[in-house]
Amino acid sequence: MVTHEPREARELREARREAQAARDRRLNIGVAAFRWIFVLALLRMFATPATKDFFDEELLPSPTWEWALCSLTPGLLIWLARAPKDWRRLEGERSLLRIALALYFLYALAFALGQNVLVHWIAVAASLAGFAGMWHLNRKEQPSAR
Repeated sequence: MVTHEPREARELREARREAQAARDRRLNIGVAAFRWIFVLALLRMFATPATKDFFDEELLPSPTWEWALCSLTPGLLIWLARAPKDWRRLEGERSLLRIALALYFLYALAFALGQNVLVHWIAVAASLAGFAGMWHLNRKEQPSAR
């Protein structure tokens, strides 16, 4: 005897599968974008001293507004993975997220205080918000793991 599942239940299950697939795609794109932007930010950070070493003059100024934009990407990825299931999927990326947030924070804080570049305060705030988001999601994950 074969029982058929109601059409509404199949459609609901298919809609949930499609929503999960879309969320997985967004998360994968977010991780890839975060990694690329982090690598580009590192290259940009070392470009100024490299031009000074190679050409005996700074051809590129130190990063300012682009550093603030790059520092927003870890926080956006954390916000994108705010669901406990998505946050667990980013378990392998968490150390890289911490490293990126720390680098963005330290560089921005040094230039905000040392050279009085106001736009770096955006990067400082974004880094602190990223750390707070990670702390919140880690605390949120602990009760759900039990």
